[in-house]
Formats: sequence, structure tokens, C-alpha cells
Amino acid sequence: MNNKKINILKVLIPILFLSSGLIASQKQIMRSLYKDAKYMRACNIGHDSFLKNKKDEEYVTLYAYSCLKADYINRLARPIGVLRSTKEARFNSAYFSVILMQKKLLYYSMIDDFDISSLKLPSSDHILSRIFNMYIDASRIGQKPPFNFTDKKDPNLSYKLYLIKEDNIQKVVIDELYNSKLITKHKYW
Repeated sequence: MNNKKINILKVLIPILFLSSGLIASQKQIMRSLYKDAKYMRACNIGHDSFLKNKKDEEYVTLYAYSCLKADYINRLARPIGVLRSTKEARFNSAYFSVILMQKKLLYYSMIDDFDISSLKLPSSDHILSRIFNMYIDASRIGQKPPFNFTDKKDPNLSYKLYLIKEDNIQKVVIDELYNSKLITKHKYW
């Protein structure tokens, strides 16, 4: 090898090691943020580096769960498409797909008055899944929001489902209430 090629390799090799360390540290940062319940920050980091890391299913799964916890449900579409190499990844992809589908159908039904009462989808413990099932079970299709639901397991826990217009966008809102006091507000579009 000539000196020019050796000099280029001397520059490139440290860059490759540094960039692979950066990816590992991003995953570590995301994991730490997730453990500290800073889901929005972890989701944003995952979103910003998704293309570079889409083959790392652990990274993609951590990103997707962070977005799910941060209520960035629309961001699940990208992970759904790439989680396929392992049994666990395929399960997670299906789980995220159900929640995204339920969000889309609930939005469609409430805004466009579309009847979804005959649909039977898998369920989960996610708030969207629970509200989707309550909405269908209560035959609210055709009625105008707001809708009020009581949790089946805890009568002190209730939900209010309604629409708002914010930033010129119609949004579906779910208020979680405990003893009639707001504990969490979820907004989806």
C-alpha cells in the first residue's frame, strides 16, 4: 500500500470506531431516558437516528416503546415495517400495529361518523385499546362526543373521550380521571 492509502485508513478507522460507539451510546441514552420515564426525549432521539439504526431491532423496539409511552402513536408506523427478524420483533410489530389501527379507526369514526361497531380487533392494556373497546361496546357510533366511560376494574377511574380543534387539526382527546380529577390527557390525530 502506498502512503496515501495508509493515511486515509488511519483517518477512517478511528471515525468508524467512534461512530459505532456513538450508536451504542445513543441506545444507552435512550434506555436510560426510558427507565427515567422521559419517553418523549427517548422517542425524539430514536426518531432522529432511525434510518441509521433501523437494522438494530433492539434500538427500533426501544424507540417504538418510547414513542408509545409518549403518545406519539403515529411514529409507530416506521418500526412496524422493520421489526421482522425475530419472533419477539414480529410480536412487537403486531402489537404496535393494533394500537395504531385502533387510533386510526377511533379517529375516523369520531370525526367522520363512520360505524366501526362490527369490527373485532385484538386488544391490549394500552389506553387507546381500552377506550377503543369501550367505545365499540357502548355503541357510541352516530352519537356526538363527549363520551364518558368507567373503568371495569377500578370504578374510581374514568375516561372522557372528545374532540378538539388545535392548530387547525381535529384531535381525539382522552382524559384519564381518578375520582373525577384529571391525571393524564392523551391527544391523538
